[in-house]
Amino acid sequence: MPNLRYAIFGTGFWSQFQIAAWNQVGGVDAVACYNRTVSRAEKVAARFGIPKVYADPEELVLNEKIDFMDIITEIDAHSALVFMAARHKIPVICQKPMAPDLQTAEQMVAVCKEAGNPFFIHENWRWQTPIRGLKQLMLQGDIGRIFRGRIEMVSGFPVFKNQPLLLTLEHFIITDLGSHLLDTARFLFGEAESIYCLTRKVHPDIAGEDAATILLDMGGQTSVSIHMAYAENYLEREAFPQTFFFLEGEKGSLELGPDYWLHLTTQRGTFSQRIPPPRYGWADPAYDVVQSSIVPCNANLLKALQGEGEAETTGEDNLKTVRLVFAAYDSAQRKQAILF
Repeated sequence: MPNLRYAIFGTGFWSQFQIAAWNQVGGVDAVACYNRTVSRAEKVAARFGIPKVYADPEELVLNEKIDFMDIITEIDAHSALVFMAARHKIPVICQKPMAPDLQTAEQMVAVCKEAGNPFFIHENWRWQTPIRGLKQLMLQGDIGRIFRGRIEMVSGFPVFKNQPLLLTLEHFIITDLGSHLLDTARFLFGEAESIYCLTRKVHPDIAGEDAATILLDMGGQTSVSIHMAYAENYLEREAFPQTFFFLEGEKGSLELGPDYWLHLTTQRGTFSQRIPPPRYGWADPAYDVVQSSIVPCNANLLKALQGEGEAETTGEDNLKTVRLVFAAYDSAQRKQAILF
């Protein structure tokens, strides 16, 4: 099968890792890139040998023969580019969070569905090696019915240093990190029946919230608490960007702890195994477990683009995560649970 031709839309911080991951997967060729600040696009194009650079996205799709678009812009630019993809019948992958509000996300999904145009969300968190290992142990059933789970990603890492735009977001940690963690909760436990959320602003100079606590009732079977923070405070053990899990079942427990150690405990004792992420030379060591997960996520999306399989993170599926994100904000504002 010939390589699929694709174009990058947005050449900011994450684009370099997205392109590197595509190169790692193979089977694709980046033929053009767009950025409204052309000098940034030129730097990325030079680094990765991308032949064409554009300052106008419409001009790119009219002049280049591409098999799919990969959108890595800021969130406010996502919808216009997805609508453009639907008009031109070009399959499109979009970074999370899908949109700055629920209505726009619903429109994006509806427009692509009406056009019959494939629409995928690049939701890579669930593809982290240790999280896939946790899911595999869950499916073994050794701990029986899981009645409670805890998901935690609390960090003092200076996340605003690499991505200063995050300082200006009216909605910050739940859209940025919560999108990942809520999608992971769905991946592990299914769909939620209710959500309750509390938010906090620790940094005085940011527009949105930088800490949140969410409680989910997953299908009436499992209660899941999610704890997230980018307070940039001092922690005894900084493990950015690892996510920790503790799951309680009727016959035992499962824990994914620091340094990618998985612990399965039953009446027979505790079985432990370390499931680290693969190492890639292009990945930033500070983001290692996250950036390595881009590779299997891209591989899954490529199979779908080639017609050889189903994508896990379609626009339609991710809309369920987006609804949880904005229900969390609604809950925090009302100070009450939101039922689905």
